[in-house]
Amino acid sequence: MSTAPRLLPHPTERLRFREMVDDDLDRVAAMLGDPEVMTYYPAPKTRAESADWIARMRTRYAEDGHGLWIVETHDGEFVGDCGLTWQSVNDESVLEVGYHVRREMQRRGFATEAAHACVELARQRYAPIVLTAIIHPENRASRGVAENLGMTHIDDDRAHPWIVRTVMGMALEPRTP
Repeated sequence: MSTAPRLLPHPTERLRFREMVDDDLDRVAAMLGDPEVMTYYPAPKTRAESADWIARMRTRYAEDGHGLWIVETHDGEFVGDCGLTWQSVNDESVLEVGYHVRREMQRRGFATEAAHACVELARQRYAPIVLTAIIHPENRASRGVAENLGMTHIDDDRAHPWIVRTVMGMALEPRTP
């Protein structure tokens, strides 16, 4: 197991990020167990699957330095998760920005705001790179977030066992001083 330096996006105007911990299980399980939040997944996640989700993110933090982080308001209200993960698209490794927002907090721009902070972190750490968002083809809200980031449709992932997924992407170049 390699140990990468731990990364964390900078806080935004309304949001801050932190690593997931076991004490987040109630909040994460409520969000990932919500049928509306998980409409475009095969099924909502059980409490045990949500605990596994947190454990996988903690492994990703240790191995990659990043994963999906807890997103909360500056007052500490749980918004959802957002972050950077290595995924597979047509059997190729890609860096993805992913996001989930609890139902009560949707349609307020939180996913876009959090994802923008993750884009900047990816730019600082990995550019030049193509950053992706892998989306169920019917998930218009998620596609809208990706488009708000500046992403366009770059591919279709045919390697997934249950669906052809839409791959949105954008080239990230290092910031010039």
